[in-house]
Amino acid sequence: MASGQADGTDSGNAAAPAKETVVTRFAPSPTGFLHIGGARTALFNWLFARHHGGKALLRIEDTDKARSTTEAIDAILDGLDWLGLDYDEAPVFQSERAARHAEVANRLLDAGHAYRCYATSEELEQMRAEQRAAKKPLRYDGRWRDRDPSEAPEGAPFVVRLKTPTGGSMVIEDKVQGRVEVKNAEIDDYILLRSDGSPTYMLAVVVDDHDMGVTHVIRGDDHLNNAFRQLPIYRAMQEIEGGWDDPVYAHIPLIHGADGAKLSKRHGAMGVDAYRDELGLLPEAVANYLLRLGWGHGDQENFTREEAIALFDLPAVGKSPSRFDFKKLANMNGQYMREADDARLADLAAPRIAALEPSFDPASHRGLLIEAMPALKARAKNLDELAAGALFLFRQRPLPMDEKAGALLQGEGAGELLSDVAERLDACSEWAIEPLEAELKSMAEERELGLGKIAQPLRAALTGQSTSPGIFDVLVLLGRAESLARIREGAARAALDESAAAGN
Repeated sequence: MASGQADGTDSGNAAAPAKETVVTRFAPSPTGFLHIGGARTALFNWLFARHHGGKALLRIEDTDKARSTTEAIDAILDGLDWLGLDYDEAPVFQSERAARHAEVANRLLDAGHAYRCYATSEELEQMRAEQRAAKKPLRYDGRWRDRDPSEAPEGAPFVVRLKTPTGGSMVIEDKVQGRVEVKNAEIDDYILLRSDGSPTYMLAVVVDDHDMGVTHVIRGDDHLNNAFRQLPIYRAMQEIEGGWDDPVYAHIPLIHGADGAKLSKRHGAMGVDAYRDELGLLPEAVANYLLRLGWGHGDQENFTREEAIALFDLPAVGKSPSRFDFKKLANMNGQYMREADDARLADLAAPRIAALEPSFDPASHRGLLIEAMPALKARAKNLDELAAGALFLFRQRPLPMDEKAGALLQGEGAGELLSDVAERLDACSEWAIEPLEAELKSMAEERELGLGKIAQPLRAALTGQSTSPGIFDVLVLLGRAESLARIREGAARAALDESAAAGN
């Protein structure tokens, strides 16, 4: 071969000619959801392309027809769209390119860089059994590499195998992992075309990357070994027709759980849709968190999309696995919620509120929800918490009470206290935060109570909960009539509880 001689060491992409336009690709297999590790790979590819003014492409590797589903493809596209990752061309579907893959395999075959292997499954199994018995690596032994095809029985099925280099080694100057060297003897003559003529993954990836003009292959480091199997195809095709330059490789470390173990569902290895639908997170928070898993810029934690594009590059990607921390993600999401547009948050929370409270009407209640958002979002770390915190605004009387709120109304003197609160607040000429706060502070001083001793049963009466936005925000959001009605109802309930307790 022109580069990758059998008797020397060659460097994977150190000598590759520079290309004018950076082209990256994200290439998921649609056999399930878009998991969080794949989402980070997609993000890194997208940011690298945008940073260098290049193109970000998407390829759906759907050659496994038994496992690839339309639902999975839709989930992947939906997840990428939710994260704000757009692509510069329509997605390429690998399954539609089988004829092109076979064409390249046949070019390799005709040029002597590949050969027909007629070994039967029984022969191969015996070969592997002997290798296991001898405690040798399980590799194809090249038994048909130099044999004449005429030796095979007429009409016998065959596969097409790549004739890989046998001596020396290959070196990849990986942009994340650094210099990585593998001896060519460790790479067997793997299959390019199966006996039914269908292409293998290893062939399809190389052909598609070349035809799509991909200059940089950024993917998980679990694919690093694949790079050494794929490079010989580039080298052989470069010799045959030219223009098959090695891509630049960047293999990013995998994501582990917070405990350092391999990422599993309990660590966060769910589909991106679960982060949206089940956890109620914002896409910008998830994207920012993924950005910080393995990449950094000083001590900065939060990045706008524009900042991420301007700053992201491969030298700042670390070599060690990142640890996924749900608590840190939740805290980051809370920060983004506090900065998010109120109308947008209201629209995102509305379906969740409707699922919890039948009396909520998204159309007629939207204005109140937007008005309440500054107070509500200050306490919430996700959309579920936001929805739960908003329920008091839309619940009908008699107000349901949670256990802690009910206990607050059972305190000694709670009924009389709330009755007094209702009278004092009803006398306020202006229903606004400052006069309401002044009135309750004056009442607390007269009774020689801390304001909290009044605010806690008042909160229970107004919201049915022991926690809520600031009590004066609650009063203003509910309005004079509804607030006073709830306080008096709470006073009556507290008095009834006190009377029942006295009777016992």
